[in-house]
Amino acid sequence: MRCLASLEVARATVQRAIALGINHLETAQGYGNSEIYLGNALSQLGIDRRQVYVTTKIPPLPSATAMTQAIDASLQRLELDYIDNLAIHGLNTWEHLQWVTAADGCSQAVQQAVTAGKVRHVGFSTHAFLEVILAAIATDLFEFVNLHYTYFFQRNQAAIALAQQKDMGVFIISPADKGGLLHTPPPQLEALCAPYSPLELTYRFLLSNCQITTLSVGAANPAELEAIAPLVDQNGPLTELEQAALARIEQHQQQALGDHHCRQCYACLPCPEAIHIPEVLRLRNLAIAHGMTTFGQYRYGMFEQAGHWFPGNKASRCTDCGDCLPRCPEQLPIPVLLRDAHERLQGKPRRRLWG
Repeated sequence: MRCLASLEVARATVQRAIALGINHLETAQGYGNSEIYLGNALSQLGIDRRQVYVTTKIPPLPSATAMTQAIDASLQRLELDYIDNLAIHGLNTWEHLQWVTAADGCSQAVQQAVTAGKVRHVGFSTHAFLEVILAAIATDLFEFVNLHYTYFFQRNQAAIALAQQKDMGVFIISPADKGGLLHTPPPQLEALCAPYSPLELTYRFLLSNCQITTLSVGAANPAELEAIAPLVDQNGPLTELEQAALARIEQHQQQALGDHHCRQCYACLPCPEAIHIPEVLRLRNLAIAHGMTTFGQYRYGMFEQAGHWFPGNKASRCTDCGDCLPRCPEQLPIPVLLRDAHERLQGKPRRRLWG
């Protein structure tokens, strides 16, 4: 996703990944020239096709014909005869799910590609609300799911558990970037995580979970892969020292937020003004408790800019209607906290990386 700088950088990053033992390479049609770069890297480096698993992602399309054309385009760009894992990219809404499950929808083309040997395994990636993810898993159409889940965002644990029940692969989306811009963490978070780096502790939190299959680490260059070099085989249970560091982070968050700690129950939704209240308050939590203001501004700036990829209006849309107040089990003064979050996190609007 982030190997977009040049063919040379992509080639060097793939080469270093292979040297570290990484064998799963993920891209998507929506990631600029990423498919072309990856295909070139695999070809120029002479990598044995049997050594790597390639995942690419194609958005949900309303017709089988369009999906067939998209699959062939990906194969051409990747310079491959087959794709190991094809994901429906951004199954984010109920409408997307309907497109996939319709008798004449895009799944028909995907299954034809499987029969023809062009695709070996089918899954989906998602930025959706939990209810949509659970419904998609329950269709039994998919063998794996790419979703968001990190220490600082555990909302999708139920989806991971359901996926495991159905023997699906579980791929975690960009835990370094989406987990908190952890390649460049704030000093406050670094101190709380010591003796580990925030990135190292995040990776260990995920790798220790036997329900998770793989992490998409999203390195932008070979140097960013070095953070995972000591961790490639560290998938055992969390050590006492690691557990202590995570407990220290949680304790500090509770102390820092006090009576204004949003615990992400989502009972406040839906909001009449379409504000994604839990996510706004989660970003506020992280900014106050862990100094993660830059990350909060990065994500908050995507509201109203990224459509179904990051739905919801900004907190400034709050009208003090009070609709959310009686539903909050913590009795939080939600309108007050929304205004505070907006003041802390408002910045330049952002689109998604390839938007």
